[in-house]
Amino acid sequence: MTRKLYTIVLFSFLFTFFGCGEKKNETNKSQTENNTIKDSRIQVTQAQFGQSKMTLGGLEEKSFPNVVSVNGLIDVPPEYRAVVNATMGGYIKTTPLLIGDKVKKGQVLVTIENPEFVTIQQNYMEVNEQLTYLKAEYDRQVTMKAENITSQKSFLKAESDYKMAVAKHRGLEKQLSMLHISPSRVRSGEITSVVNVLAPISGRVTKVNVTKGTYVSPAEAILEIIDNDHIHLELSVFEKDIMAIKKGQKIDFKIPEASSETYKAEVHLVGTSIEPNRTIHVHGHLENESENHFLVGMFVEADIITGSISAKALPQESIIEEGGVSYVLVLDEKNGDVYYFNQIEVEVKENYKGYSMIEGAESFQANTAFLTSGAFNLLGE
Repeated sequence: MTRKLYTIVLFSFLFTFFGCGEKKNETNKSQTENNTIKDSRIQVTQAQFGQSKMTLGGLEEKSFPNVVSVNGLIDVPPEYRAVVNATMGGYIKTTPLLIGDKVKKGQVLVTIENPEFVTIQQNYMEVNEQLTYLKAEYDRQVTMKAENITSQKSFLKAESDYKMAVAKHRGLEKQLSMLHISPSRVRSGEITSVVNVLAPISGRVTKVNVTKGTYVSPAEAILEIIDNDHIHLELSVFEKDIMAIKKGQKIDFKIPEASSETYKAEVHLVGTSIEPNRTIHVHGHLENESENHFLVGMFVEADIITGSISAKALPQESIIEEGGVSYVLVLDEKNGDVYYFNQIEVEVKENYKGYSMIEGAESFQANTAFLTSGAFNLLGE
């Protein structure tokens, strides 16, 4: 009986001992788990906070534009682009200009030589001399007809010869003017086989298609001049977006190959016909075009602002991207001189003027505090 009692007491003691041990282990495990939860948060001391110039802030109501993204080119109106041709064919005698040279309207661009120029001037001189005689004969016939001392046939012949000579004289004079040959000099006996081709507009030479000795016909382009003082945007908008485009809307555009700067423009004209590639041309006028040195033909990426929406946003600096995922740091608590932050995944819908629109921003409390600066360096550590 004593032995049974001893066995029962012994088992009771062992049961109590191991039971206490398990409770102690469970308590330790619970404390360890709590410590792990706390340790998973990002801790920042007050000294680190101040040294890294960190700031806290909340969601802000910001305006984000509705945009239509398009591509296009820097261009000029047709009246500021000129292709220079020869009025009559001939051989290039001099061509002093290079691509990029600046020219003024009326300046000599090239000279052309052709024996036909001599023939035209010779014919003009002959007709000019005949005109004096024919005019005198016509006046004499008019007088004689009035006195009934000449036949109708003689009068009509004199009249016809004179008027034909006048017509030929005027035609040859017009040809000389088109060739930039002075009729008065030809009448004084000055005949030339070389004519000047003059600049029709002021601008810069963008193409030179000839060299000295080249024969050019009136159908061939000798060179091209573009006046860059009146450039504009020529944008291509897809058919699905064109109903949203209106005159007067603002345009933000970049020239990605030349600069990261954003420039301003405004919709001036919207095309009324659809191109074969299902796009419509939109013409934009630049702001402060004289302050920038754009070149015709530059490729542009543009955003046409068609409206705006209001949404909750955070400064872009507060968004950290890691492995294609965006995060923000949300203040969980401040205990003494230590800040505790939770790293929360978010989805950024749009960026504009330094702010990011957050998808599902309404899930955050109104008083939620975010680390708005210094977050990137903190995660980098």
